[in-house]
Amino acid sequence: MSGAALGLEIVFVFFLALFLLHRYGDFKKQHRLVIIGTLLAWYLCFLIVFILPLDVSTTIYNRCRHAAANSSPPENNNVTGVYEPVTPAPRQHPCFKPWSYIPDGIMPIFWRVVYWTSQFLTWILLPFMQSYARSGGFSITGKIKTALIENAIYYGTYLLIFGAFLIYVAVNPRLHLEWNQLQTIGIAAANTWGLFLLVLLLGYGLVEIPRSYWNGAKRGYLLMKTYFKAAKLMTEKADAEENLEDVMEEVRKVNESIKYNHPLRKCVDTILKKCPTDYQEKMGRNMDDYEDFDEKRNTYPSEKSLVKLHKQVIYSVQRHRRTQVQWQILLEQAFYLEDVAKNETSATHQFVHTFQSPEPENRFIQYFYNPTVEWYWECLLRPWFHRILAVVLSVFSVIVVWSECTFFSTTPVLSLFAVFIQLAEKTYNYIYIEIACFLSIFFLSICVYSTVFRIRVFNYYYLASHHQTDAYSLLFSGMLFCRLTPPLCLNFLGLTHMDSSISHQNTQPTAYTSIMGSMKVLSFIADGFYIYYPMLVVILCIATYFSLGTRCLNLLGFQQFMGDNDMTSDLVDEGKELIRREKRKRQRQEEGENRRREWKERYGHNREDSTRNRNVHPDPKEPNFSDTTTNWSSKYTRANNRTERDRIELLQDAEPLDFNAETFTDDSLEPESGRYQPGGRYLSMSSSIIFEDI
Repeated sequence: MSGAALGLEIVFVFFLALFLLHRYGDFKKQHRLVIIGTLLAWYLCFLIVFILPLDVSTTIYNRCRHAAANSSPPENNNVTGVYEPVTPAPRQHPCFKPWSYIPDGIMPIFWRVVYWTSQFLTWILLPFMQSYARSGGFSITGKIKTALIENAIYYGTYLLIFGAFLIYVAVNPRLHLEWNQLQTIGIAAANTWGLFLLVLLLGYGLVEIPRSYWNGAKRGYLLMKTYFKAAKLMTEKADAEENLEDVMEEVRKVNESIKYNHPLRKCVDTILKKCPTDYQEKMGRNMDDYEDFDEKRNTYPSEKSLVKLHKQVIYSVQRHRRTQVQWQILLEQAFYLEDVAKNETSATHQFVHTFQSPEPENRFIQYFYNPTVEWYWECLLRPWFHRILAVVLSVFSVIVVWSECTFFSTTPVLSLFAVFIQLAEKTYNYIYIEIACFLSIFFLSICVYSTVFRIRVFNYYYLASHHQTDAYSLLFSGMLFCRLTPPLCLNFLGLTHMDSSISHQNTQPTAYTSIMGSMKVLSFIADGFYIYYPMLVVILCIATYFSLGTRCLNLLGFQQFMGDNDMTSDLVDEGKELIRREKRKRQRQEEGENRRREWKERYGHNREDSTRNRNVHPDPKEPNFSDTTTNWSSKYTRANNRTERDRIELLQDAEPLDFNAETFTDDSLEPESGRYQPGGRYLSMSSSIIFEDI
């Protein structure tokens, strides 16, 4: 089994990263380099998290083996010649080789390759690919040029700082830094930046994840929050449609001004290919005239303006598509939560859906997950499961907060993670060690990574599921993961006292710690910042628990979901009305389809039989074509028969308008003050959302 566990985890983590990237990215439409770069960044970060417990168990075994090799029986210094028995040394626990033992020399090389590859991605390659993906250039050379210009300041800042540091070291005669020490300083600088962001994200996730599962057991809470999301998403959807219309109008003007023989016509054709299909059909190519482009001496757009327009088209089309997909997903979620609320009082214990799923369900799932099982799970078991899970996660959060505040204490050992690992180390229970390490670092990773997936910075960075994340956000998430994972692992090793700089013991370090170098070069960081800064997680957890960030954003005008706020109540009512309209619209569509199906079943066979009989036995008294046309038009013009009117309505797919005579007044024709503005404007500002999980 030597090295087999490492190989299995490498394969498993690859498919895990591929699955998550498939959920958020779009393999068919996005550039292959974007997919490969993001996949590599996610894969390396997840791989570090999964492999680190194996490194811990291997290090504990190596410590036991070296201790046994260095121990020797005491010498007999008897010079009198009289036999004196030698007291044997106390018997130590045998050093069993763990099942996941990795041979010496493999882990240092593995960590070195993984670490430096991730650092190359996050500091050099991914920022360049971000600018390349957002560029509106029409050629590879143009996109590379734009990316280099945008990253010149970014790269120049680091080079300036590094150059100033080298000059300072060269001028100061008391400082003699070698290459290994310079490498350690660079690693410490990167980890310091990552630790600063890590504590912020960790403080939010430690509170929000247990609270989200606890609120998941409240049906009324989830339904109200869904209504709130619907109101905000509708505003964003209307804004995206309006923005797309404006951009398409600019494209139409450019398409009409630049003729078929203009040198920039290829650029216009490239822009048209990025437009939605219906807009392409409306605009088409302006090739019906044969006038030269310079005869009228009109003012034509420059290539730089076309590059800017190309960038706007890519952004507006992607945003419009994302809001459309998210709206449909949110509708399905709202309909399902309303069905759960209705079925909770069902006496038959059978879950009944208002709308059937458009996709056919698997027979295996349909057999085991029948309506009865679904009712017991959704209405009875699932709330209790969420409550129990929330309590367990809350206990983990308390353990993490306590350990973050006390991990620097070695005598006595106050960090609970260190206590658990040291107890298992005494008995050399490697299975328990690996499980404890995996659960600990996995929980820390979930708290940090889930915040990265949930956070939203306006429309600048947003990870949207169901293949709706743009290339820029995917690459930015890869950068964040590569910068957060190394300090996360070092923080975990410090909590378990596996880092010798924390435990202050002369023991063999882990292979991961060895590639980081000795932090004694920067003692103010090793003994100061790394020790005391993680304690701020307590303040961040308290702020998250009382929703201080949400309240501040709400005061600034960015509407957030708060149960004790009037604006939230208004948006909930607005979203409820939107869901009710969409539900009624879908019900009318299903009723229309059922009526058309019944009409075909009732009249379709008779019509086919009569047509077949007329073809086989023609009627000599049958009128000519002109008479038939006249009779047909007069027949449907009069429309005195109700059956004929129903047929006409079915053929035209007419849908009746919503009308309520009791509530219809003249005031309803005017917009409400402060609720709805002309042009589809609502109160919410969904384009400015932070920590949103729509």
